[in-house]
Amino acid sequence: MSKPILRTEGLRAYYQLDVLGKRKEVKAVHDVNLTILEDEVYGIAGESGCGKSTLLRALYGAIEPPLRLVGGKVLYETEERTLDVAELTRDERRRLRWDFISYVPQGSMSVLNPVIKIKNTYRDFLESHVGGPTKSQVFAMAKEHLHEIGLPPSVLESFPHQLSGGMRQRVTIALAAILHPRIIVADEPTTALDVVVQRGVVQLLKSIQTRFRNTVVMVTHDMGVHANVADRIGIMYAGRLVEEAPTDVIFKSPRHPYTRHLIDSLPQFGDRSRRESVPGAPPDLSKVPSGCPFHPRCASAMDICREKAPGYTQLGDGHRAACWLVGDKADEEDT
Repeated sequence: MSKPILRTEGLRAYYQLDVLGKRKEVKAVHDVNLTILEDEVYGIAGESGCGKSTLLRALYGAIEPPLRLVGGKVLYETEERTLDVAELTRDERRRLRWDFISYVPQGSMSVLNPVIKIKNTYRDFLESHVGGPTKSQVFAMAKEHLHEIGLPPSVLESFPHQLSGGMRQRVTIALAAILHPRIIVADEPTTALDVVVQRGVVQLLKSIQTRFRNTVVMVTHDMGVHANVADRIGIMYAGRLVEEAPTDVIFKSPRHPYTRHLIDSLPQFGDRSRRESVPGAPPDLSKVPSGCPFHPRCASAMDICREKAPGYTQLGDGHRAACWLVGDKADEEDT
């Protein structure tokens, strides 16, 4: 059995805003209990506005106003000890980043400077995180790493605009992996890429994970990507984790109505029938409905769904769901 490497306990991360003199609190991540294991790809799925990217920021320790850690913990299981991210100093978090945990943002241009060559981005990064390499050593490290993961070292001589969107994203993923971090968190790494390019980006991410045996936590709304890459999937809705299971289990027997809608909306080869999306829209996270937050969109909602939020029911095979339709264990939660 793989050991836990990243855990959350009752994690609550809210955006606290001052809008026209009134305080507004957006509950982007609410009471999330999560355990991610060494050497696995963990997928986080859900519609836009469900809190996926905010959860990833919290896992990375990038809590900056207006986002605030209201409660709970994010815990890193390093080789030496367990670290509570909220208790680390800025310098301690910086030393962990890119060595223990690294981050792939939604857009490559959030990382790559448009007016300098890729090699200089690598140089600036390595000089900041690796003690004392010379310029020639930096470029040698960058070339060796790109060659190691199957990218042409010639990209180092290019400006970002000279590369395709897919190649820029590959370079960004390569940069996140250059120090062989134990965890890579990737926020929508295939956004705005066509299907063919998406496949190449996903294959690179998976090959890096296989080669270096690190943990990848990947956010994407595309369930098809999760089906091909993830070992386990957590489904988020309204800032909460509503279902979690190994990938094959969650696709074969989804138990939460929201998960079933997400899977049923996927196109299938040979099936030309119309695919139905989830009815309605996600709730405003500053005004989350009482009870189960999915009940206004759920055709199977009962009175208790409107009154009380369900706890997790353990369904075996690492499968759990927070839904009154699958059990009444409203007070149980698995950390």
